Amino acid sequence: MAVNELREIADYITKLKRGIAALRAQELTRDRIPMAHDELGSVVAATASATNRIMESAEAMLAIKAKTLDEYRNQVEAHIGDIFEACTFQDITGQRISKVVEALGQLEKRLSQFSTVVNVRDGEAEHDPEEARRKARAEKLMLNGPQLKGPATPQDAIDALFS
Repeated sequence: MAVNELREIADYITKLKRGIAALRAQELTRDRIPMAHDELGSVVAATASATNRIMESAEAMLAIKAKTLDEYRNQVEAHIGDIFEACTFQDITGQRISKVVEALGQLEKRLSQFSTVVNVRDGEAEHDPEEARRKARAEKLMLNGPQLKGPATPQDAIDALFS
């Protein structure tokens, strides 16, 4: 091997080390990813709690047995107040989701910088049987979730299925 080739290899290794250091992988796995997990868990819990409170209040309003219109109105207003209070979850969950989006943005930025530094291109992925099973199940059961820009299937087509 020529000295120039060894220098190129040494330079590449140095560049690779800097790229790996810039990933700050320990910070990602120690702080950002667990934080994102916790925040999303809190969003799920807050959403479920708010939904339950709203449903309970709506059901209670349907069951009101008042003797006068004023009594009925007072009970309905109390339940509506509970519903409004339950809807405040949206502000907190929006803040939590913003933190997760920021963490994912940092991860994406670092991975992009790293792949540029080391000049990595996507290659053939190693076969992951668990991922293949999840993908096949999602396709079979059509578990694709809501589309980002609205439903992929027009509402008329969905309605036609049920008629």
